[in-house]
Amino acid sequence: MPLWLCNQLMSAFQKKDRRQICLLNDCWYYYRAKPDRTKDTIEF
Repeated sequence: MPLWLCNQLMSAFQKKDRRQICLLNDCWYYYRAKPDRTKDTIEF
């Protein structure tokens, strides 16, 4: 996980900003899964 994302998540947890936590979590899983998806198929 990139350091900037870790810092954003820690900040969101400290502020108890549930919306930002969910958004960052979704971003992490989207970008983590993206290379796997592009290996098998090409999306246009």
